Amino acid sequence: MADLLIELFSEEIPARMQGKAAADLKRMVTDGLVEAGLTYASAGAFSTPRRLVLAVEGLSAESRPVRDERKGPRADAPAAALEGFLRSTGLTKDQLELRDDKKAQVYFAVIEKPGRKAAEIVAEVLEAAVRTFPWPKSMRWGTGNLRWVRPLQSIICLLSDDSGAAVVDLEIDGIRAGDTTEGHRFMAAGAGMGGRFAVSSFDDYRAKLWRARVMLDAEERAAHIWQGATNLAFAAGMEAVEDRGLLAEVAGLVEWPVPLMGRIGEEFLHLPPEVLQTSMKEHQKFFSVKNPKTGRIEGFITVANSETADQGATILKGNQKVLSARLSDARFFWENDLRVAKAGMGDWLAGLEAVTFHNKLGSQADRIARIAALAREIAPLVGASADVAEAAARVAKADLRSAMVGEFPELQGLMGMYYARAAGMDEAVALAARDHYSPLGPTDDVPVEPVSVAVALADKIDTLTGFWAIDEKPTGSKDPFALRRAALGVIRLVLVNGVRVSLSAVFAKGYAGADVAELVAFFHDRLKVFLKDQGIRHDVIDACLAMPGNDDLVLLVKRAQAVQAFLSSEDGTNLVQGFKRANNILAQAEARDGVEYSFGADPKFAESDAEKALFNALDVAEQAIAPAMRTEDFAAAMGAVAQLRAPIDAFFTAVQVNSDNPIVRRNRLNLLHRIRAVCAGVADLSRIDG
Repeated sequence: MADLLIELFSEEIPARMQGKAAADLKRMVTDGLVEAGLTYASAGAFSTPRRLVLAVEGLSAESRPVRDERKGPRADAPAAALEGFLRSTGLTKDQLELRDDKKAQVYFAVIEKPGRKAAEIVAEVLEAAVRTFPWPKSMRWGTGNLRWVRPLQSIICLLSDDSGAAVVDLEIDGIRAGDTTEGHRFMAAGAGMGGRFAVSSFDDYRAKLWRARVMLDAEERAAHIWQGATNLAFAAGMEAVEDRGLLAEVAGLVEWPVPLMGRIGEEFLHLPPEVLQTSMKEHQKFFSVKNPKTGRIEGFITVANSETADQGATILKGNQKVLSARLSDARFFWENDLRVAKAGMGDWLAGLEAVTFHNKLGSQADRIARIAALAREIAPLVGASADVAEAAARVAKADLRSAMVGEFPELQGLMGMYYARAAGMDEAVALAARDHYSPLGPTDDVPVEPVSVAVALADKIDTLTGFWAIDEKPTGSKDPFALRRAALGVIRLVLVNGVRVSLSAVFAKGYAGADVAELVAFFHDRLKVFLKDQGIRHDVIDACLAMPGNDDLVLLVKRAQAVQAFLSSEDGTNLVQGFKRANNILAQAEARDGVEYSFGADPKFAESDAEKALFNALDVAEQAIAPAMRTEDFAAAMGAVAQLRAPIDAFFTAVQVNSDNPIVRRNRLNLLHRIRAVCAGVADLSRIDG
């Protein structure tokens, strides 16, 4: 067994590409090795800004020999058939074997391939991986034809075992594989002067990189950054603001991270904290530092790529200067925006008349008018004031014309909240401006303030009905207007807030021309996905969708949860079997007789105690189910249905439905109809699997 070390050393790889690139290298190489007949014990991939690394342990020394037998044409087949077979096998006629096969002799080819050394296979696999690597963007440089994300400078391809290490014979576009690499660009011994060092194994490689000021593992770099950031903030009596996405990105920008903390100038501390955070993150990749006493963002953490004799003082001074320039821009945007906001945001609202939402759906101003009208309709359904909901909808998107949102689009909605407050508007209006885009995804917070809920629903329903009306619906994996996400947002808003509403009725008040029935069906498909993620069975969902009121999502989910709980019990499972037996017998009899057995089951024709007991049990169940369904107490209704399990089992054990007596037979078939009708009052159990 041997260990394999691969390093692809280049100019800086964009941070966003490093994680996937390391995974792609591992996948492509290990898959290629296995396909070529090698085995291995484990593999690990790593990345830094200047290198992709793969370490494979326990690699077999050579591939196994392969013996392949292929059946060819009969001995008396036309010559062309034999020639084609020889071409496909690469053999000559005298290398074939003639064997008896049924009533004729048939040519067989026996192809034996000896095992190949690991080094030969590794060279082929790595070259193929490098030449076909799936970079999102790549480039050529110099006079070669190789494409790589940035100029590739060197390759380590090293096989090592107990007898020592050997470089794999490999050359790609003039770059010959070796056993040397470079450490940190500035801090390693000999850095900047071509200083390279040799390695003999992965452990040796990793240890020497560390001494050359390179942390190989991206997760280790991230942990080091965050530990340093939190320690610096704690020492200053403050807290580092967690940002996992930024942490992963910064870990991909440095090979030897050195966190440094600086302070934000007093003249910028009045800016909203989100503005400070966004500006520092987007422009300079700084982490924010919050003062827990004031709740303000008062500091920042920058991550240098090297240690300096002055402990980073010069680096911090330069960063502070650039930060002040950036925050000066943000302060200018903020102060100018406030003047427009305090004047009522009229200039922004007027400007939205010139902004096209969609060429078939009008301008943003047209859309706002539709959302405002719809929010007014929805408001009473969610316990909000119609006047306040309409007012909130009219200004919720005004910040789209603000300078701050123009600079930082991710702050839309949030800045609307600040500007609404500056304009002296109702707090419910300000919160609706902030929240009306939510929820944006399956884990996003759901608004619960009534006015926010009304505007958020109106916003999404206008989007859905509008695009439905112009026939721009999702198809397959394509959903350019994020309509599936909008539908999930409506579902979560309705369910979290317990909004009792008929979707059909609300959709009818949306954009004119939308096919309401088709849109409701689309929502049912989205709801199925949502409920399946919560563990509710697909057949349970279908059983509940078949019931009246299926466009009331709260009612639908409440019913599905009760049915799921019922079917999880032994009584539920057995009752479904009894129901299906009754339903099948009834359906067959109705098809054969050409009549519907749906009326007139009379206990006076009952001949056995089991039959009489089932009549009584159905009477009791009906009396319990009706009031439970009126109050939507599905658990109680399912409990009443569960009481039918034993009487139905006993009935089918003791009674032959298709009696020779036609009156008794008809009575029993009508009794089966009662079983079906009682159960169908809660859910369509015919749709339950099993």
